[in-house]
Amino acid sequence: MFESLGERLTAALRSVASRGRLTEDNVRDSVRQVRLALLEADVALPVVRAFTADVQRQAVGSEVLAALDPRQAFVKIVHAELVRLMGDANDGLDLAVGPPAVVLLAGLQGAGKTSTAAKLARHLKDLERGERKRVALVSTDVRRPAAIAQLAVLAEEVGARSIASAAGEAPAAIAARALAEARTNLDEVLIVDTAGRLAINAEMMAEVAEVHRALDPAETLFVVDAMTGQDAALAARAFDQALPLTGVVLAKADADARGGAALSVRAVTGKPIKFLAVGERPDALQAFHPERIASRILGMGDVLTLIEEAERKVDRRKAARLAKKVQRGRRFDLADFQEQIRQMFQIGGIDSLLDKMPGMGQVPQAVRDRLDEGEYRRMDAIISSMTPQERRFPDVINGARKRRIALGSGTGIGDVNRLLKQHRAMQKNMKKITRKSAMQRVMRGLEGAQGVAAQGRPPRGPSSRRRRR
Repeated sequence: MFESLGERLTAALRSVASRGRLTEDNVRDSVRQVRLALLEADVALPVVRAFTADVQRQAVGSEVLAALDPRQAFVKIVHAELVRLMGDANDGLDLAVGPPAVVLLAGLQGAGKTSTAAKLARHLKDLERGERKRVALVSTDVRRPAAIAQLAVLAEEVGARSIASAAGEAPAAIAARALAEARTNLDEVLIVDTAGRLAINAEMMAEVAEVHRALDPAETLFVVDAMTGQDAALAARAFDQALPLTGVVLAKADADARGGAALSVRAVTGKPIKFLAVGERPDALQAFHPERIASRILGMGDVLTLIEEAERKVDRRKAARLAKKVQRGRRFDLADFQEQIRQMFQIGGIDSLLDKMPGMGQVPQAVRDRLDEGEYRRMDAIISSMTPQERRFPDVINGARKRRIALGSGTGIGDVNRLLKQHRAMQKNMKKITRKSAMQRVMRGLEGAQGVAAQGRPPRGPSSRRRRR
């Protein structure tokens, strides 16, 4: 989502690097480029004006520390202003009410409310032990029966309870009945998906306001399509006037969005962005941390989010089993290779990893293009087309087997050969690592023996023990 904005801001900040110090002239020039980058990202004009004015005021005449060059000092100022613009810290859900705590989702049609409801349920069920919630889902979108059916399917997928609703019922009546049923079933959280329209109108606002009165929700979240730019802030303002919004969810943040919504919504509405929906998978919901997003925009990476995703999504037992296997010097086979590929996809794939790695914003696009995610998906398909024996012992794969594997995976024999070659290279590297670790253990033992000898004590071994007897 922030790739395009990040590239423009990085280019704007690069011009400061050649300056000996921050002056009014070179700051003005850099701020102008920052302003253009924000406007191209579809950030609301009043937000751009206030942001650049604050940056310029802080940068002009600021003392540059000896440890920083002018570019670093300017980046520090821009980073701090981005954090302030998007909110100083993450605002989580406030569910400290008598159960069931109601979370009401509102927004325009097509913004992603239904899928966000399921992702939010999955998020609440995946919390740390002791904080996990029993979640129920209900839809009040009686004009779209498909939305009711979709939410029921998604609820089953994420392990939440679905409360039935019918097209003939009034939305407020559905909401009241669902609240009573959730209370009877001892659900801790009730997530309510509401109807939307293609554009804001009085009928929609009256309907969602009536549903709100029937529920008195603990959280009222506005779900907005991240690709709508500054229009997202305008829609959020209209909903905030009709409902007491408590926060915003940016849906479809993994798309080729320009980033304007993230920088505009908080400033225009004063409501915090609480979550980012970054994919179609039920677990593709991230807490919105302004400082991390600001770092990602400026090419500093987001290692904390990467670590959190790895801890949550990577199968620790499989990872530990592979590590033990490599330490013991056993063969790193194609099944192990496939498992590593799938673990990578679990935490978002190549693009997501690169986006969160520090310094990747400075890597030329030509280099990044070589890391083709499609190539790894082809490798996964090729390995899936092999027999268990072929995955464990790739040396048995001859010409006839290669043709069968290529046909089964929809690839060519050249793709199969390339995979086998890469796997052989990885095996050699694994052996080197194992040998190196073994040699390091031997050297540590020798150093320990030398240290004991230097103190005048012979190393204790079977012979020395025998002499003492």
